[in-house]
Amino acid sequence: MLEDAIAFTTENLKSMAPHLSSTLEKQVTHALVQCLHFGNPRIEAHNFISIYEEDESKNELLLRFAKLDYNSLQMLHKQELCEISRWWKELDLVSKLPYARDRVVECFFWAMGVYHEPQYSTARIMLSKTIAMTSIIDDTYDAYGTVEELEVFTEAIMRWDISEINRLPEYIKPFYSALLNLYEQFEEELSKAGRSYAVHYAKEALKELVRSYYVEAKWFIEGYLPPFSEYMSNALITSTCVYHTTTSLLGIKSVTKEEFEWLSNKPKILMASLIICRLVDDIATYEENGVTKEAAVEKFLEMATNAWKDINEECLQPTSSSREISMRILNLERIIDVIYKGNEDGYTHPKKVLKPHIIALFIDPLEV
Repeated sequence: MLEDAIAFTTENLKSMAPHLSSTLEKQVTHALVQCLHFGNPRIEAHNFISIYEEDESKNELLLRFAKLDYNSLQMLHKQELCEISRWWKELDLVSKLPYARDRVVECFFWAMGVYHEPQYSTARIMLSKTIAMTSIIDDTYDAYGTVEELEVFTEAIMRWDISEINRLPEYIKPFYSALLNLYEQFEEELSKAGRSYAVHYAKEALKELVRSYYVEAKWFIEGYLPPFSEYMSNALITSTCVYHTTTSLLGIKSVTKEEFEWLSNKPKILMASLIICRLVDDIATYEENGVTKEAAVEKFLEMATNAWKDINEECLQPTSSSREISMRILNLERIIDVIYKGNEDGYTHPKKVLKPHIIALFIDPLEV
């Protein structure tokens, strides 16, 4: 029934849009491209303020307050981005690993999408750093390492011991050291609040991710094309959503050990998140048993739609998980929808997809 309602309203809005007032037409046109529920709240706020400003019936005082609020939070985000950029520059990993994507600003954009509110400043910085490090790991498995090198690197991550650095190829040694140091810093910071247990779950999620990266890399290098079910069981992990959801909770003081344990068992809402992340990330050109690309993509989109229904259902059941966790998962899916809008890889090609958002969110304040 809801699908029929969406189809009906979509067609009617498309036909009505050219005949609406300027501001209403802009809202309708935007909604047809970006569903409000799937959109990032911060981006949607900027868009609405810009449209509301042109409305002849606008409340000037309300508009002024909205702009001041937006600009105030933007200043905090700028400060955080400066801190993260400074940390990234001091690590100097990109010059040592020329194959890796240099995307620290995009990593912060990603983290901001998970939580933009001021009280999550520490958590946002932590998540930005873990996303940046994961990006290098992804590129190492996806674009550079040999099977033998990746096997040794995987074992080193599993053992999580600085003495393992002696077994690693020279090019990856600085990164391995930086990764262990980062988690040691997290542990020191969180232990002050009696929450060092959180780091254990982040490490375990990273180990699971690295194991799956290794499987994927080995498949590619050896030319093995797995059946869809085998591919998906591994690809759900390499979507990085388990890891990013787990690390998004590191800096949130209210998240308990029991909640980390609950998340580690991959509840329904997290599994739905993994499906969306994977299928939106690469809506793959996969064929099995004569299935065409178009049919496969249609099926993938159907799976993603059903997964969104599961997320919505879980978010409407406050007893199934804490509000903190469900909102992180929901917002992670929202920012993924923005980054990979229209089947474009905005993370790899940020100038095409993310640049306008980054300028609006972190560079240009709204004129008051």
